[in-house]
Amino acid sequence: MCGISGFYEYRDQRPANAHLLAGMLNDLQHRGPDDSGVYIDGAVGIGNRRLSIIDVAGGQQPMTNEDGQVVVVSNGEIYNFRDLTARLRQCGHRFQTVCDTEVLVHLYEEDGPACVEALRGMFAFAVWDAKQRQLFIARDRLGIKPLYYFDDGQRLIFASEIKAILRHPAVSVALHPQGLSHFLSLKYVPAPQTMFANIRLLPPGHTLICDRHGVWTQPYWDLVFPEARDTRRSEADYAEELEALLRESVRLRLMSDVPFGAFLSGGVDSSTIVALMSQMLDKPVKTFAVGFDGPEAAESELPFARLVADRYRADHHEVFIRAQDLINLAETVVWHQDQPIADEACLANYMVAHLAAQHVKMVLTGEGGDELFAGYARYAWERLSPAFNRLPRAAKALALAASQRLPGLRRPKLALYALCQADEAARVSNWFPLCNTRLKAALLADEVQQSVPPGMTEAWFAELLNQTSATAPLHRMLYVDTKHWLPDDLLARGDKMSMAVSLEARVPLLDHHLAEFAATLPPHLKIRGLTRKYLLKKVSAPWLPRQIIRRKKQGFPIPMSEWFRGEARAFLWDHLSPATLRHRGLLKPEMVETLLQQHDSGFADHGSILWGLLNLELWHRVFLDAAPAAPPPPILRGVTRWPHKWVFSCCSKTVAIPRISAFCSKPGASRMPGTGLL
Repeated sequence: MCGISGFYEYRDQRPANAHLLAGMLNDLQHRGPDDSGVYIDGAVGIGNRRLSIIDVAGGQQPMTNEDGQVVVVSNGEIYNFRDLTARLRQCGHRFQTVCDTEVLVHLYEEDGPACVEALRGMFAFAVWDAKQRQLFIARDRLGIKPLYYFDDGQRLIFASEIKAILRHPAVSVALHPQGLSHFLSLKYVPAPQTMFANIRLLPPGHTLICDRHGVWTQPYWDLVFPEARDTRRSEADYAEELEALLRESVRLRLMSDVPFGAFLSGGVDSSTIVALMSQMLDKPVKTFAVGFDGPEAAESELPFARLVADRYRADHHEVFIRAQDLINLAETVVWHQDQPIADEACLANYMVAHLAAQHVKMVLTGEGGDELFAGYARYAWERLSPAFNRLPRAAKALALAASQRLPGLRRPKLALYALCQADEAARVSNWFPLCNTRLKAALLADEVQQSVPPGMTEAWFAELLNQTSATAPLHRMLYVDTKHWLPDDLLARGDKMSMAVSLEARVPLLDHHLAEFAATLPPHLKIRGLTRKYLLKKVSAPWLPRQIIRRKKQGFPIPMSEWFRGEARAFLWDHLSPATLRHRGLLKPEMVETLLQQHDSGFADHGSILWGLLNLELWHRVFLDAAPAAPPPPILRGVTRWPHKWVFSCCSKTVAIPRISAFCSKPGASRMPGTGLL
């Protein structure tokens, strides 16, 4: 697990600036505090910050092939590297390490850009082909690891995080209006766009090639839902294959030369992972959970996590989150996110990652189960859309009005609004958004709306739906969520919050073999009656307490709405003051004030929307108000955890890369965790 960065002055072949590359890598030090290395070859410079997980002593990057003509920097893990190593040795390749990264250089020698098709893992890597004077970049199939890039027709700049790209003097820092519009609709900005003008995110399952002629991207993988059902297979056959794939995927991700554990929420997905780990290991699994105490304890998932931890006698650790943590850490979280993500769980993810990083260097997580096996309520509610389409116009108008005017009941109102949309793309885009179409129009300033094509988000969903051959409504929704909601929100959150504290997070449920199998399951094995994730729950039932299998899905229920009416109220109102909003010129102050007042009075629950708007303002302060090359915000360093609170001390630190060479340098064992808790 690492951070990578680099640039190629492909148009005029200007020599790469080694000092600039060193500065870009310095901005990624939290992703790789153990080692650093760069490679310079004329107009190209590529570099790596390494978090050592496999072959700790010998896996420094960049890595080269035998004659030094192929050079790679990589972020992630290749889980089938031992099988690939054996194959490549038979082809005559010589290996200098036992690290998974070295497979990439030799596999590229053999297969060129098609090398990605043989890989099983999570990755974003760059290969410099000195003979072809070509830079090849790839991102894993499901988008577990990020890769951002900037291309102005003169040079390509890329990095694992946007903040490293912003350090380059060729990049101007500016908001992208279309990215803002998407964010207000979706809670995130979908690839390939970002919130920054001219900076793009390489989509999952895509490669990028840059040579003297320019830059182009192309897909190499897609999730395919077979149209015809295999009538020869029984439910028992599917269950047997699912169990085998789950076991194999977890076993592959236990490959590590450093201590590891697991995030445990008490949901089916993470509990299944912990159960399988416990069956495979000869010592207790270290598990980490986050929840609430005090008045918010009723919403905590900790009791369910404890059930699983007790069953498997896990070495269990917990951290409690409070409103004051939001106030203390919100800006730091946004800095690590690079972009605003209106997901309340980001803060909890950050705190549980910090807790885990005090004990282990790698964790397994349960992300992906809902998108592969249909775990969200919207998948079941979508079945009501044909009935809504048959409603008389007056009845539908009444339902639509209710979705806007009823007090409270945020989720039912969102569901009503979505179900009232006859068009599939409009309906899918309005299932639990940050703002529905009407509210977004009321929020956006007139000047911004004029720069955004009308119906842009709905058109984007229509284009996405046209890409899949899936015919079942459920599978069409799963395709959309797997291609964008999963990588652009959940996996982005997981990567940035774990890497903020130099912790690797692996996701067994997103092995692409498992994802492809899940796509073959007929809809009735995903949703049966009121039971979602039917087959996954059936397979997991013997391993888990009955309460885990039967409990209602919660997500991570942070009491953001209560905090915004209480301890965090002043913090929220100060950041979203009319004067601030008028200065930004992006949102209508009077509409934001209405949302604040309605939420404050209890008339409506706007907690999610207000968290999104707060993220937007914090993002402005961190990235647009500050100089692009400014250091990160002050580090909040956790000294200890008392029974009811965290105690912090503040410091700030920048560590320079000690030297630049064609290979790697070791700055020593000191750990620089960026702006994370340590």
